Amino acid sequence: MKQAEVTSFIEELAQPWQAELASSLRDMVHETVPGAEERIQYKKPHFLKNGKYAAVISTAKDAVSFVIFNAAEVEFPEGQFDGPPERKTIKFKAGQAADFDVLANLLKQASESL
Repeated sequence: MKQAEVTSFIEELAQPWQAELASSLRDMVHETVPGAEERIQYKKPHFLKNGKYAAVISTAKDAVSFVIFNAAEVEFPEGQFDGPPERKTIKFKAGQAADFDVLANLLKQASESL
């Protein structure tokens, strides 16, 4: 279920491309993880399944990052993701396309056991 505080976070992003990407990532999470809960925690949108972290969207001045949790058992594409085995992060810069099908597939695998 979408929360007003997350909508406000996205609407208040300074860069239009960041707001567009964050909104698309949010929609993808809700389509991929039925019943996902969302909330602002540590000043960024967190998405939970059964009370456990599934994903996070964070922004920097020139990037949008998407973190997938519970990732240790999932095979991630080489060179696109950073982070320890339990959580993987991909960063997008302006003009860089996100492959939502790949992200959804990875998130689905990672969140199945939550």
